[in-house]
Parts: sequence; C-alpha cells; structure tokens
Amino acid sequence: MKTETTKPRRTAPDAWRLGNAGRVLGNAVTRFESRVLELMTAAGHTDTRLSHVNLTRHLDLEGTRITELARRARMTNAAMTELIDQCEAMGLVVREADPNDKRARTVQFTEAGRAWLKSFGQAVKKAEREMRKEIGPEAAEVLLQGLARYAGTVKSIRVADA
Repeated sequence: MKTETTKPRRTAPDAWRLGNAGRVLGNAVTRFESRVLELMTAAGHTDTRLSHVNLTRHLDLEGTRITELARRARMTNAAMTELIDQCEAMGLVVREADPNDKRARTVQFTEAGRAWLKSFGQAVKKAEREMRKEIGPEAAEVLLQGLARYAGTVKSIRVADA
C-alpha cells in the first residue's frame, strides 16, 4: 500500500495579494459594514446604503459645508452633492444657507436624520460587540488600539467633549 507523503506547500509568487494587511483590513471593514447595514435594515432603515453612511459619518451635528464634506470623504463636490440629494430625499438631511457666508450651503441633520444617526450608532455598537465576542475582548482591544496608533489623528467630524 502506497502512502502519500506531505509535500511542502509551494507559495505562488502573487500569494501576498491575499494575506497582506490592506486586503485583510479591507475584508474586515466590508464584513463589519455589511453587518451594520443588516442591523439598520432590521431597525427599519431599509433604504440605508453604504454611500449614505459615507456622507453621515463626515457630517457634524451642527452642520457642515458641502465642500468640507467632500474633502473629508475624499470625493468630488459633484459626487457629494449626489449623496446629499439622496439623503435629502430620504429626509435625513437638509441644505441651509451658511450663517457665515450666505453664498455657501451647509448640510444639517433633520430630526429624522438624528434619529437615523442614533440607530446607526446602536448598530455600530452591536456589530462591534459581536466582533469582540468572536475574536476575543483582549484581541479586539489590542487590534483597535494598534489601528488607532497606525491611523493617527484623522480630522473628520467634531464631536462633543464627554
């Protein structure tokens, strides 16, 4: 009887493409954001798309100019305006004249938008709890602290002091 011997596994020259940090982080973000969107749908926000999150994650509670939103999201003004149009049609945001420059427009959350943001925050927290449970609280803490150090300070939204 012939037995098979285990041969050393050969690595393809492009195998690095599957396990590099960018790919792993990207896959993790995709999984996390998909779960958040599932939770938003379950909470009744069936129209929410990832692109809408890209607008709302950069929008200050007191409002933000369209050009600043586009800069923060690394999008063109035209692409951001399209997202604003969609979110405005959903009742999440409204455009108003900038109090400091009447020629400019700011985007503000509506009351419905603030309720949506609260649901989004709850969905993010639940998805994060699930992630922590799956990978372990210690690993999650090390991961998040390490990524925060790696990412550095990102100037996006202004949040209130706790």
